[in-house]
Amino acid sequence: MLHLFIKDLRLFFKDRKAVILAFLLPIILIILFAMAYGSLGNTDGRSEPVKLLVSDLDKTGISSTIVNRLDSLAEIKTVPADSAKARELVVRGKYACAMLIHKGFGDSLRTGSLVPVVLIYDRSREIEIGIVYQGLSGIMASSAGNIVIEENLRKYILERFPFIGSSMGESILGDAMKIGTEKPFIAMKSVVAEKNDVRLGLVQAVAGTAILMLLFSVAGIGTSILEEKENGTINRLLYSPLKGSTILYSKMLFAFFISIVQLSVMFIFAWLSMGLDLGVNLPGLALMIISTSIAVSSLGIFLAAIAKTRQQAQNLSTITILVMSALGGSMIPLFIMPAILQKMAVLSINYWAIQGFYDLFWRQLPLAQIMPEMLVLVISGLLISLVSVRLFKSRIMRM
Repeated sequence: MLHLFIKDLRLFFKDRKAVILAFLLPIILIILFAMAYGSLGNTDGRSEPVKLLVSDLDKTGISSTIVNRLDSLAEIKTVPADSAKARELVVRGKYACAMLIHKGFGDSLRTGSLVPVVLIYDRSREIEIGIVYQGLSGIMASSAGNIVIEENLRKYILERFPFIGSSMGESILGDAMKIGTEKPFIAMKSVVAEKNDVRLGLVQAVAGTAILMLLFSVAGIGTSILEEKENGTINRLLYSPLKGSTILYSKMLFAFFISIVQLSVMFIFAWLSMGLDLGVNLPGLALMIISTSIAVSSLGIFLAAIAKTRQQAQNLSTITILVMSALGGSMIPLFIMPAILQKMAVLSINYWAIQGFYDLFWRQLPLAQIMPEMLVLVISGLLISLVSVRLFKSRIMRM
């Protein structure tokens, strides 16, 4: 028994592909998940600061103090912006939230009729919103924030009642502070999915899972070419009047067709069983499915084109698809990832496809604003296809 065990152990470690799948792939995924959950590369316990758009229409000393105190927090970075532009950027998913300080905010503090600051936000970015709200409410309602209010109320009381003694002044000041703090400091307003409140988790589950499984499907189609070469089917076809390019293009067309069908079935299933509203933008959904299918099917063929054997193609596909899916948002929602991973995610097809479906179902953007994601998917697919054709002709279609 011991001899058989040693024999199997030697065979295992001689198979580099098996070793990679057993050890390297889990290590890579552990690193990605650890980074995504903030447990790696974060020695001080903090993540990248949340960027908060700020539109200060009041432009008083009080509003400036609030903005400066927000910016001084390690977890928040303020970005000045016009109010209309700030709303647009939040709706388009470029920022998690924006703070609007309306004109008259400072004066309202003096009169006791507090005008709250408005925090508009995208509810899909809960973690970032929580960080901003905690910091902002701390400044507005805590003792640090009350210094700003207290100074102005004190000045107001002393100007109006200069004859009042300090003790009586402090009493009036306390009553004024009590009245002021009973009013809400922050008014929260969601500006995404406000017309049709689709379930965010459903969009993530359908888009992320559908693209992940689709990648495995088309990778299998690409791998079948290598299998046909190994069993001699390709060589027999090449003896026929068919051209080698015809064989390859037929596989690519098949992968593209299967991609469209599989994505369509997944979204129809989500519509029938889970209530996903496909009527939000049917033309946009059709174009997103076609664009995603072009990119995904081309990648599946490419993974097979750069491998020498069917086994290599299967191992390479597994590693590439899992890493790309973890990085691109199929396994972990992008909005909970640290900034470094969000920047790396743009290298993944999953990222552009998932963002397109988010824009379609969650943000409900018009077709023109979803076109950038579609163009990236289509151009990427075409470029990958051109490289795949050259590789197949030089390495696989040779007799």
